[in-house]
Amino acid sequence: MIQSLLIANRGEIACRIIRTARAMGIRTVAVFSDADAKALHVRQADEAVHIGPSPARESYLVGEKIIAAAKATGAEAIHPGYGFLSENADFAEAVIAAGLVWVGPKPDSIRAMGLKDAAKARMIAAGVPVTPGYLGEDQSPERLQAEADAIGYPVLIKAVAGGGGKGMRLVEAAGDFLDALASCKREAASSFGDDRVLLEKYILSPRHIEVQVFGDTHGNVVHLFERDCSLQRRHQKVIEEAPAPGMTEFTRAAVCSAAVRAAKAVDYVGAGTIEFIADGSGHLDPDRIWFMEMNTRLQVEHPVTEEITGVDLVEWQLRVASGEPLPLQQYELSINGHAMEARLYAEDPAKGFLPSIGQLDTFALPYGIRIETGVIGGGAVSSFYDPMIAKLVVHGSDREEARVRLYDACREVRIQPVHTNAEFMAKLLATHEFATGNVDTGLIERRLDSLVEREVPDARILSAGALLLLAHPDKRLAEQPVLSSDGGREWVASASTSWNPLFGFRLNAAANHTVRLAVDGQTMDIDLDATGPLEPDHYDIERDAVWVQAEDGLAAHRFTWPSSNVAQDSASAGDGAILAPMPGRVTSVEVAAGDPVTKGQRLVTLEAMKMEHGLAAPFDGIVTELDVTQGMQVSEGTLLVKVEKAE
Repeated sequence: MIQSLLIANRGEIACRIIRTARAMGIRTVAVFSDADAKALHVRQADEAVHIGPSPARESYLVGEKIIAAAKATGAEAIHPGYGFLSENADFAEAVIAAGLVWVGPKPDSIRAMGLKDAAKARMIAAGVPVTPGYLGEDQSPERLQAEADAIGYPVLIKAVAGGGGKGMRLVEAAGDFLDALASCKREAASSFGDDRVLLEKYILSPRHIEVQVFGDTHGNVVHLFERDCSLQRRHQKVIEEAPAPGMTEFTRAAVCSAAVRAAKAVDYVGAGTIEFIADGSGHLDPDRIWFMEMNTRLQVEHPVTEEITGVDLVEWQLRVASGEPLPLQQYELSINGHAMEARLYAEDPAKGFLPSIGQLDTFALPYGIRIETGVIGGGAVSSFYDPMIAKLVVHGSDREEARVRLYDACREVRIQPVHTNAEFMAKLLATHEFATGNVDTGLIERRLDSLVEREVPDARILSAGALLLLAHPDKRLAEQPVLSSDGGREWVASASTSWNPLFGFRLNAAANHTVRLAVDGQTMDIDLDATGPLEPDHYDIERDAVWVQAEDGLAAHRFTWPSSNVAQDSASAGDGAILAPMPGRVTSVEVAAGDPVTKGQRLVTLEAMKMEHGLAAPFDGIVTELDVTQGMQVSEGTLLVKVEKAE
């Protein structure tokens, strides 16, 4: 058995691997960049090595530094986690050549499945059904446009070396193809160093079904059943579950056996996932499910498989890498209950899911469920890496029990001032479509307007929050000015306020009052009802604020005084000043000073947290200022472009 392990990754997956390694008595070594010097995975490991500046391309993506760190610390093996170098065959070979154990598949297997066109050809030879499309070598825009036209729209453009939703574009009309192709190639080159693409027919009402496979060095390959990952936004998974709703035993047997054939076709060792696309317009039938790709690594959503099988997949990885056979054979594996996972992201759904960056002053996650995270309260969300804060994982005896538990967990998230998608996910879990298992990859887009709309607190919640804040045990908060109804001012201090959480609370003053405070970062004047007691359904008190949530509410609303940590908006200004909504790198500038532009036209593309964000003209006009160039790093609030309205 491996005795010491270096984890070539960061965040929650590094913490996840450390947890299992520690339980197995394996010494762990973490690596970290400048941005991660105080990160949780650094604190949890037995030893940690600094490997460079904050950008991943200068630290976590530099294989030589990671191998040197393993050598310097006496680590026997390297676990790549997922992302970064996990599917880099050259890195895997370098690890093995350095005399270290690679906790992953053979380099040849990574190569065989790493290029989507070659992988599909291999799957066809193995008798695994694949979606129709174009896999040719001719990458000219003219040929690709012609092939897309022949396939018929909608069509997917996918980076040959892609994964995780990067380098992928959905094109619904021929006129949009070339722009989407250019953007896809740019993102693919930036993320994978390879801008080649393939084309696939886009399946209407598609479902994303994937099968967990595992192989060892003794020729054994098993599957650990399927997961449904259909709830996606921009091809990024949001909520995953296992098993897939509506999956019959007949279809499960067909799909899982096809996955095992796919793994055997590349002599697969370790944990991997075979991804399929299914036609979700009817029942899940074997003849309407096609191979998409293989991920030759552990998946972000692996906990749902662990929850329904009782298997620790990281332990299996370490045992197989040590030369042991698989701990269980196929007949010993079975499904127990239902599991779901929600990815909690630092982003603002109400503002187009822009990444939300900053310190986690308030950081409270739900109790009683499985939490996978790489951050703690007081830590920070950086612009350099993926915006996922945590994974909320639940298990139930059936799908409905799991759904309700995950819904409740999303409602219990308390994070400030960073925005999250917790309320968005709670709304998604509450939709009729999800509750009945009628899911496909287009569900979020169809319901987007209602899902991203922020819950507005009603008068009862506003009054309760204001009174709680006035009665806050911290005297500095309690002794705040209150505006009386006649415009005068008086002080309402703890001594003049009677409050008991068990019996309600009231202001002793005879007249109604108005108090000015901040609710969810927005300053407002709130009328207080001093005529009787009022008790909120749920509330939490922290050092400088209170949270109030209605019994049937999806969001907890944060009350504080306007001078205390009120979020400022740095979106595009109404006067035509286009500001950077977050720190990032300018990947393209598509206009020049003096150019005429139309409303909605893309002006600049900003890359942050591994995703591209297009910034568009707010109205028809002329570009009067252009303050950035391609490749420039910008901070939040930086003026990028200014547009003046056309006369």
